[in-house]
Amino acid sequence: MLRNKQALIPYLLLVAALAGGLLWYQSEQVPRLGRVVSTGKMEVGGPFRLTDHTGKPRGDSDFRGRYMLIYFGFTYCPDICPTTLAVMAEALDQLGPDAKKIVPVLITVDPERDTPEVLAEYVKAFGPSFVGLTGSVAEIKEVEKKFRVYAVKQPQGEAPKGGNYGVDHSNVMYLVGPDGKVIHFYTEAISPDDLAKDLKAKT
Repeated sequence: MLRNKQALIPYLLLVAALAGGLLWYQSEQVPRLGRVVSTGKMEVGGPFRLTDHTGKPRGDSDFRGRYMLIYFGFTYCPDICPTTLAVMAEALDQLGPDAKKIVPVLITVDPERDTPEVLAEYVKAFGPSFVGLTGSVAEIKEVEKKFRVYAVKQPQGEAPKGGNYGVDHSNVMYLVGPDGKVIHFYTEAISPDDLAKDLKAKT
């Protein structure tokens, strides 16, 4: 799905920075050459208010006290999205009772097609605990911006009613803590076994 490689460079750099831990170093004032240089962490994530797959308003505050494992994808995605969501589902299955501490969340990057009804049919294939979230184009763009998500429409052949297009998007799972802050991320390379082990250790 990720065809526009040049446009992806900033997002690949973000992933590299996350992998190196550069986004979570402690803020401090550093004296240097007679002046003060401010350093700190880049914020990833933040509050949001969207609509869930049942048509009800749902926001990050509704999940306080539990962890969220958030993935940005879309229901028309032919391969990467269902594969990644299946990894999430299998990892949670391996956690047994501990899985109740984690809410798996799919936030669509294709709100024009992914209505609550469409999401409801889609997420039930991965398990009853999955939550699908959608909203207006503006609302989704705002959440994408907060999570540094890359998502761009790509035309596919002719464009009849409703548009025949895919969405190139970054492929990252975000682990959000009970306080609503992002505490870790996972790329598509992780296996269900490794994801389950890490989730158990971090939650």
